[in-house]
Amino acid sequence: MLLKNKNAVIYGAAGSIGGAVARAFARDGAKVFLAGRTLDTLNKVAREIINEGGAAEVAQVDALDSQVIEQHLDTIVQKAGSIDISFNAIWIQGILGTPLIQMPCEDFTLPILTGVKTNFLTATAAARHMILQKSGVILTLSSSSAGLSGRDHKYHLTGGFGTACAAIEALSRSLAGELGPQGIRVACLRSDAIPETWNTDADEVRTYMENGTVLGRLPTLVEVANAAVFMASDRASAMTGTIANLTCGSIMD
Repeated sequence: MLLKNKNAVIYGAAGSIGGAVARAFARDGAKVFLAGRTLDTLNKVAREIINEGGAAEVAQVDALDSQVIEQHLDTIVQKAGSIDISFNAIWIQGILGTPLIQMPCEDFTLPILTGVKTNFLTATAAARHMILQKSGVILTLSSSSAGLSGRDHKYHLTGGFGTACAAIEALSRSLAGELGPQGIRVACLRSDAIPETWNTDADEVRTYMENGTVLGRLPTLVEVANAAVFMASDRASAMTGTIANLTCGSIMD
């Protein structure tokens, strides 16, 4: 088990990506602390983890409220003794499909401000605990929208979402530089779109996107979760400040 005896906090744990990563962390031995706004959906994920033999606790946490975040982490440290992994899986999609010249400024900036704020608050709060123990891993979540080709920028019209993802990646690098001397690693998972998370089939969009990848397909939730486990584990101990490319080759860098 790659994460045995690790304590992992997952924000947005009731979502598709957060839930998949929480389950994967638990299967690899971590005790997972599921944080989000809706207890019913968090409890569902926790029950699944516990039924599979894992350890999970839930808490209602507004990941845009610094005081609530810090109180939650203090409680975890009092119970478990450490915070070894922090993963922010809160999705900040915003409005897609509208040209920027037709978009109100508030609609453009909302995903940027939300995405940067929640990642800043959760990462820095976790880091303050990790500094005391001289170890820890902070994971953030981005998407291929941070580095689209010209063809894809023209097709997708991502509004403020692409800018938000680019900002989260820049924040991750800055944190990695500051926290590295304290023994703390920071990495960002950059996935392409995951069809399992879509509310509709969108066959035309899926075909377009799959044709733009080297592998001829889009990533799955399992693949993203497995990558998160590896990045959080000691097997990735030389990796920090990196953007993990999980795009199936829609971006190659």
